[in-house]
Amino acid sequence: MYQYDKFDKAFLRNRAAQFRDQLERWQDGRLSEDQFRPLRLQNGWYVQRHAPMLRVAVPYGELSSAQLRVLARVAREYDEPEADVYRRALDAQRKLGTLRLPTHHAHFTTRTNVQFNWIPLAKAADVMDLLATVDMHGIQTSGNCIRNISADERAGVAPDEIADPRPFAEIMRQWTTLHPEFAYLPRKFKIAITGANEDRAATEWHDVGLRLTHDERGALGFRVTVGGGMGRTPVIGTLLREFLPWQHVMNYIEAVVRVYNQYGRRDNKYKARIKILVKAEGQRYIDDVENEFRQIVDHDGGPHTIPDSELERVRAYFVPPEKLAARKQQDPLAAAALHDAALRLPRLARWLDRNVAAHRDPVLRIVTLSFKRMLQAPGDASADQLERVADLVERFSAGEARVTHTQNIVLPWVHADDLLPLWRAARDAGLASANVGLLTDMIACPGGDFCALANARSIPVAQAITERYQDLDELEDIGAIDLHISGCVNSCGHHHSGHIGILGVDKDGSEWYQVTLGGSDGSAASGAAQAGKVIGPSFSADEVTEAVDAILRTYLTLRTNAGAHSETFLETVRRVGIEPFRLAASRVRSVSEAAA
Repeated sequence: MYQYDKFDKAFLRNRAAQFRDQLERWQDGRLSEDQFRPLRLQNGWYVQRHAPMLRVAVPYGELSSAQLRVLARVAREYDEPEADVYRRALDAQRKLGTLRLPTHHAHFTTRTNVQFNWIPLAKAADVMDLLATVDMHGIQTSGNCIRNISADERAGVAPDEIADPRPFAEIMRQWTTLHPEFAYLPRKFKIAITGANEDRAATEWHDVGLRLTHDERGALGFRVTVGGGMGRTPVIGTLLREFLPWQHVMNYIEAVVRVYNQYGRRDNKYKARIKILVKAEGQRYIDDVENEFRQIVDHDGGPHTIPDSELERVRAYFVPPEKLAARKQQDPLAAAALHDAALRLPRLARWLDRNVAAHRDPVLRIVTLSFKRMLQAPGDASADQLERVADLVERFSAGEARVTHTQNIVLPWVHADDLLPLWRAARDAGLASANVGLLTDMIACPGGDFCALANARSIPVAQAITERYQDLDELEDIGAIDLHISGCVNSCGHHHSGHIGILGVDKDGSEWYQVTLGGSDGSAASGAAQAGKVIGPSFSADEVTEAVDAILRTYLTLRTNAGAHSETFLETVRRVGIEPFRLAASRVRSVSEAAA
C-alpha cells in the first residue's frame, strides 16, 4: 500500500485545521450558510434528508486494517444524530411502514468511498482530525472537480492482469488534488482505471475510463474512453485512444478536461456532464482533444509527463507484503483438511466456489467478504462489523483490504492454508454469505431513507428481495445475475448497468419503481457495457418483488441448457429480447389493479 510521506501528512493535518476554523466561523455567524456550503462540500460534508452525510475518500479502493478501525470508531462514536433529529426521521419513516434507520454504520458506495449518514456537523471537525491520523479525508468526494479515482479491486493480484494500475492511480491522485485546472469544472468528473483483461472497474461508465494494454511492439499504455456516465442520460464512453503511452496519461487527461472546461455547459446542470458534450460534438470534440494534447506535449513540453523514476518510486509501495515472504508453499495437511471440510459442509463448499478467486501467486487466494444479508442494506457495515473485518484483515490478509464496486470487501493476500480458519472466523462474524455474483449480492444506493435527491427508497426494496430469495439452492439455480437499485435518476445504485435494474420514480407524490433489463457493467460475465431497457409501466413498492419473481420464473422457463452450461439470465435476455419478460411482469401490475 502507498504510505503518505511527511508532506501528505502535514497537508491533511493543515486541511483538517483549516476546516475546523471554517466550521467555527460558520457556527458563530461569521460565515453565512452560502459561504460555508462550498467549504464543507470540499471536505466531503453534505446535508441530506434528515442529517449531514460525510463521504470519505478511499483512493482506488485500498484500505488498511488501521483505517478500518478508525472508520469503526467514527461509526461507533460519531454516527449518531441529536435525539430530535432522529425522532423526526423515525416519525417520517413510520408513516411509510419501513424498518428502523440504522445508526453507528458506515456505507460502502459503488465508487469505493465510505459514507456516514448521521454525524452532526458540530462534531465534523473532530471526525476530520481523527481520519487524518490514518491518512484519510473527504477531499475529491464532492463538488465539480475530479473525484476520487476508482480501480479494479483485484489490482496487483489478479491472474489476468497486464500491469498493476495502482501506481498510476496514486500518481494521478497526487496530481489532481487541488489542481487549479480541475477546481471548477462544469460538473463532477469521475475516472476509473484497470490493468486487467476483465473490466471489474466499469471503466466505460465513467467520464474517463483507462485500461492498461500493450501495443503491437509490447509497449505499455492505456486504452482511453471518454464521456461515459449514467444519470438521466446513460451513455457508454467513446473511444478516444486505442493506445496512449503511459508516460502521457496525465497530459492527455489535461487535454480532455481543458476542452471540457472550455465548452462544457454551465447554464444547465442536467446538460453539464462531459458525456453530453462528447455526444453532441462527436468527432469535433475528439479532434479538439488531440489538438490540445499536441499543444501540451509539443509546445508546452509535456509538463505532466511521468518519468520512469517517478513510476518506479511509486511502484515500490505496491509490492507483496513482507509478511507473506515466509510462506512460499502450501501445506498438504491444510489442503486435505480444507477438502474434507468442504465435503462435509455445503456452505463452505459454496463459499469456496463463490467468494474465493484465483491469485497471481498460486499459493494465495483473493477472498470476498459479503455484507449482503437479511435486515442489512447493501453496502452497510456496522461499527462492530468493521472491527471484525479489521481483525480478519490483520490475521489473514497482511493488513490490507479493498472496497469493491459491488459494495463488498476483498482480502487480496489470503494464503491457501488459511481458507478454512478464515471461513470459520468470517462465518462467526456474519460475513461469510456464499452469494457473491448471485441475486442477493445486489447493489443499492441509500435511497429516500437518507438522500434528499431520491424519489423513492432503495433499502426496503432490497430487503424485500433478499427476504424472498434466501434459499441458496434456488439462488444457485438462477445463477449469476446483477441486480442494481437506484432511488432516483442520479443512478448512484448503477441501475442502468444491472442485468435487472430498478429505478425509484415519483408518481403523483408516491413511490413507484421502473424496471430495466439487459444492462451490463462491461465485466467478462456480462460482455460489452450497455444500458438496460425499460420493460414497461412502473410498479408500486409492494409489486416490485413479485415483478422480479415473474421475470426470473420466465427466465427459468426460457433458458437453454447445453451440457453442463445453463444459459445465464443475461444471455437469455439478449437471445429472446425483453418482450416475454415485459408480459410476465405486466401481469403482476394487472393483478394488482384488479385487486384494487
